[in-house]
Amino acid sequence: MAGDTYITVVGNLTADPEVRTTSNGGTVVNLTIASTPRQYDRNTNQWEDGETLYLRCSVWDTQYHPTASNIQSSLAKGMRVIAQGRLVQRSYQDREGNNRTVVELRLDEIGPALTRNTAQVTRNGNSQQHPSQQSQQWGSGPQQWGGQQAQAPASQPQDPWGGAGNDDQVF
Repeated sequence: MAGDTYITVVGNLTADPEVRTTSNGGTVVNLTIASTPRQYDRNTNQWEDGETLYLRCSVWDTQYHPTASNIQSSLAKGMRVIAQGRLVQRSYQDREGNNRTVVELRLDEIGPALTRNTAQVTRNGNSQQHPSQQSQQWGSGPQQWGGQQAQAPASQPQDPWGGAGNDDQVF
């Protein structure tokens, strides 16, 4: 949206993601990312850590995107992650009646940083697809995208973005 402040942050999870279900049935996950800048000091020939930024983050499951549930299944304390989202500010009253204001990152995307990790990705089933994606069929057989089939060579894993017939598609 116009006027939103989008940022990308790289850091480590300070704890396991906290998942909760609201009284109206919504699922939300909260987590904190610690991001510490490092600079090389040529005088001492050592890396030096800067001030750590602790950024509180949240994301909700939606009808089409079970992001909170995916985070709970995929990420844990100490993992290095890359997160992208919008900075939002909200105010509330604490239990003692004090007015508080917090800034948090409302996540759009998050995943493991592959500079120091490896990841095995498992695609969710089609049951959570957005209606505009209903014609996109994914499975263990030939990949289909908008009615075109692409057969991957038997010696290589199937790649839905690298198959024949997808070269002129705009995603």
